Amino acid sequence: MTSDDQEKKIIIDEDWKSQVEREKEELAGVQSHPSEAAEANDMGPEPDLPAASLAFLISTMVAQTMASMGQLPDPVSGKPEIRLKFAKHHIDMLAVLQEKTQGNATAEEAQMLEESLHQLRMMFVALESQLASQS
Repeated sequence: MTSDDQEKKIIIDEDWKSQVEREKEELAGVQSHPSEAAEANDMGPEPDLPAASLAFLISTMVAQTMASMGQLPDPVSGKPEIRLKFAKHHIDMLAVLQEKTQGNATAEEAQMLEESLHQLRMMFVALESQLASQS
C-alpha cells in the first residue's frame, strides 16, 4: 500500500439518506391519499424544492442505486428489493455523468462523484459476490 493509498479517505455523507427517507415518506403519503394531496396543493403554496445542482443530481442517482441494491426500501412495497441490473445501470449512468462533466465540475462536485462511484462500485461487487455464493 502506497502512502497515497493511505492518505485517501472515504467520506460518507449520511444526510442524503435521511433526506431520501423523508422524501419517500412524503411521496408515500401523497400516493396513499391522492385527493388529500390535491386539496393541499389547492389550499397552499407548493413546497420548496431543493436547488437544482450537480450535487443534488448525484445524490438522487446514488439513492436510486442504493435502493436497487436493497439498501433502501422500495417505495411501493416498503421492503428492500435487490435489482442488480438497475444498480449497474445507475452506476454506469453516474460514470457517464463523470465523464461528461470532467473539467466543468467544481473540485467538490468532482470529488463527490468520484467517491460516490467508488463506494457504489465496491458495494455492487460485494453484493454480487454475496448473491453468487448463496446460489
